[in-house]
Amino acid sequence: MNHRNLMLAAVLLLAAPTSAFADAIDWCSADGQHMTIKGDDITTPGGKEIKGNYTRHAFDYVVPAGEAGTGEPVNIRLRGEYLAVSRQRSADARMKEWRRCANRTS
Repeated sequence: MNHRNLMLAAVLLLAAPTSAFADAIDWCSADGQHMTIKGDDITTPGGKEIKGNYTRHAFDYVVPAGEAGTGEPVNIRLRGEYLAVSRQRSADARMKEWRRCANRTS
């Protein structure tokens, strides 16, 4: 493969949809809650498997029926490889920290 073809392949790889390469990440909070995000799929802290809106550094979803805060928006932002923060309800709501789970594998 010549240099030009190699560069084109690299550009195409970088331009591919990010959800195609998303790994499942297990997140744990200090209060014992757990959630798993893989692309547009999330297993919520309440255990429901639903769809959300995934971007490379963020995830948003609406709390499903049967969970605390049903119908409220949840915004999750990645703050580093091992830290994420979430807010449920409004932008002025208290932020919750999530760390990559130490004892879980995906």
